[in-house]
Order: sequence, then C-alpha cells, then structure tokens
Amino acid sequence: MPKYVIVLIIGCLCLFGDLSRAAEPEAVRPIRVLVAYHSLSGNTEKMAHAVAEGAKGAPETQVMLRRVGQVTADELFSADAIVIGSPVYWSNMAGEVKTFIDNWQFKFGVFPEFKLRNKVGAAFATGGQISSGKELTMLSILAAMLGNQMIVVSGGGAFGASATTEGHSPGIDDQELASARDLGRRVAEVAGMVARAGRS
Repeated sequence: MPKYVIVLIIGCLCLFGDLSRAAEPEAVRPIRVLVAYHSLSGNTEKMAHAVAEGAKGAPETQVMLRRVGQVTADELFSADAIVIGSPVYWSNMAGEVKTFIDNWQFKFGVFPEFKLRNKVGAAFATGGQISSGKELTMLSILAAMLGNQMIVVSGGGAFGASATTEGHSPGIDDQELASARDLGRRVAEVAGMVARAGRS
C-alpha cells in the first residue's frame, strides 16, 4: 500500500477520533443542597429529612443532611443551596442555629468576600403553637441569608415550610411533611437554574 494512503488513513482516524471526543457531553456536577438543622425533640429533624427527600427528587441533586454543629467549611462553601431548620424558642431561632449562622464569619470567614453570594437559601421551622413565632424564626434566618447576598426562596408556605407540634396537631403530620418536601424540591430546582445560568 502506498505511503500516502497510510498517512491519509491515520489522519482520518485521528480527525474522527477528536470529533467523537468533542461530541461527548461534559460531565455535569450535581447540584449540592445542604440541609442543616437543630432538633431536641426530633420534630425539626423529621422536617429536615422531608426537606432532604424533596431535594433528592430533583434531577442531578446531591443532599448533605447535617446538624448545624456538624457542618464543615467545605460542606458550607461547596453547597449550591443551604436550607436551615430551627425549632422556635421564645419566638426566635434556637441558639444553636444562631451560633451556626454567626460562625459563617467567626469560624468560616465568609466576609468581606461574601463567599455565600448567589447561593440559594431557604428556611423551615417547628413550633408548639399556631402563633408561636414560626414566621419570625424563618424570617430571621432568611434575613441572615440576605445579608450574605444569597438568593432566598420560599416553598411549602409563604416564608418556608413549618409545622405546629402541640395542641390539636401533635408531632409532625403528613401535610407538614409534604410542605417540607415541596420546599426541598423547589430549592433544588432553583439552585439548578442558577447553576445552569452560571455555566452558560
């Protein structure tokens, strides 16, 4: 076989090999959702598991479920979305949750670079009575997220998912768990939209 034919064949093989590799889709990194919570009675923990379940229902989503005291700097900064859950203590978030948020700066150093900027944020809460401060608790969490230039979303309710755990509605009922799942899925979906927009 003439040498020029051999060279032509090799050239074609190299060209088509490069084209086939170029046609392969890039591996898409999964959306990472961090669900961080504090719970003593187990009620907020149940809601956290439902939020995580909802987030997992969105395509290409990886969920990290942690108590607030267990969250590492790598988990915080690698997350595309952060959902924080707290029981209501005296119409406000639990001290452990406030410490976690304060530690964004004191322990993890988010400022002055605003390292959480454009991450999606959301909140959920549990409280004993219907008017015990669940909305105030969620709003205080969302306010901290806004201060860090995060993109806050709601779901499951006007300000996030919530549950009433005493009186005529003891514990966590199916409707409240469904609202938590709705919140988790919406957070993951919005985080996916933000991530795709950043890649385009």
